[in-house]
Amino acid sequence: MEKNLTTGGVFKTVVYFSLPYLLSYFLQTLYGMADLFIIGQFNGVDSTTAVSIGSQIMHMLTVMIVGLAMGATVMIGRAIGARNHNQASLAIGNTITLFMALSVIFTVVLLIAVNSIVAIMSTPDEAISETVSYLTICFAGIPFITTYNIISSIFRGMGDSKSPMYFIAIACASNIALDYLFIGIFQLGAAGAALGTTLSQTISVIVSLVIIMRRKIGVSLSLEDLKPQKDTMGNLLKVGVPVALQDGFIQIAFIVIIVIANKRGLNDAAAVGIVEKIISILFLVPSSMLSTVSALSAQNIGADKHDRARKTLQYATFIAVSFGTISAIIMQFAAEPAVGLFTNDAKVVLLGGQYMSGYVWDCIFAGVHFSFSGYFCAYGLSGISFIHNLISIICVRIPLTYLASQYFTDTLFPMGIASPAGSALSVIICISVFVWMNKHPNKLIHSL
Repeated sequence: MEKNLTTGGVFKTVVYFSLPYLLSYFLQTLYGMADLFIIGQFNGVDSTTAVSIGSQIMHMLTVMIVGLAMGATVMIGRAIGARNHNQASLAIGNTITLFMALSVIFTVVLLIAVNSIVAIMSTPDEAISETVSYLTICFAGIPFITTYNIISSIFRGMGDSKSPMYFIAIACASNIALDYLFIGIFQLGAAGAALGTTLSQTISVIVSLVIIMRRKIGVSLSLEDLKPQKDTMGNLLKVGVPVALQDGFIQIAFIVIIVIANKRGLNDAAAVGIVEKIISILFLVPSSMLSTVSALSAQNIGADKHDRARKTLQYATFIAVSFGTISAIIMQFAAEPAVGLFTNDAKVVLLGGQYMSGYVWDCIFAGVHFSFSGYFCAYGLSGISFIHNLISIICVRIPLTYLASQYFTDTLFPMGIASPAGSALSVIICISVFVWMNKHPNKLIHSL
């Protein structure tokens, strides 16, 4: 499973490593997409709204878990790059201990708070009961979501981005089949979508654990490695917590936008929910670049190859910007047809097309600051990513969204522009920090 990422052509390494990442993210996104698509074929706008709101909350929790797991990917990657297998084993063991404890806490707290969460979301009255059912079932499956992401972070830190792709492919196929069973045949509505998602994740975890037990992963793991170590836990949290908070705030900003849309009525709520799912597909490339840069740069930093880490950032940024530009141009013509795949309601399609036409430009700017965030994380400077995202959310995204909702009541296009405007500010901050880092290399913290 272990793979050395510190040699060979940088561009080729970025592409080969990021493709499985990209496919993994795509398959994981299909979870919510499949739920939303299938529920739209068998149920009305109320059920569609319930799934779109519920899945957005679950997406927020998932990306926060993934962000927290970034600490494990970086720690393991730097240990592998330095050829320190004992440190890698300790990082893996402490990651398992930390995440298992957190999964239990999250599950209990969220199950208790489910009704309050639905109320905070300003869920339309018609969709409240189904949203509660959807979230209750999904919250119960958090330990399996956490376990999958632990496994993925370990594999990726060791240079293997393919195995997590296979695991999520199994989950995705299972989810689609179970959705048709529970939603189409058993007519369980939003609860059926949640059951399909939770059970498919469980299947994926079981399969991945069986495979791990039957093959060598490149490092040994003992009970001693599972015991919490202050320095190791501290380093895992030092990188992971800022990334988790950063991702959490980004998702909170999205949820605030959804709440604002919910207050405008059921059609606006459904339109925004559908577009968020579509845009999540387009954001797969920026997200995969963040993870790719962090994993590859971590190994190269561990091997003291800092020039190679910078080249990784440059190529990842080029790939992300190129993809974002093409996507933005295409969506100016294909926004309404894309929304129409998820609903037959003409009003929802019109509103969704307006929202997408503005929102899609964020793919360009997000591609840049996501790549920089991965680079900062590899150096243990994930706090920078947290800060620039917090500033853009507080100063731009949320204020512009609110103002657009108040002054442009007949269209969602201005609300869509708020996100790329916020990301543009993040790009300015990231580039400024990067320039400073290059001018003051001796002040960089090269070890966690």
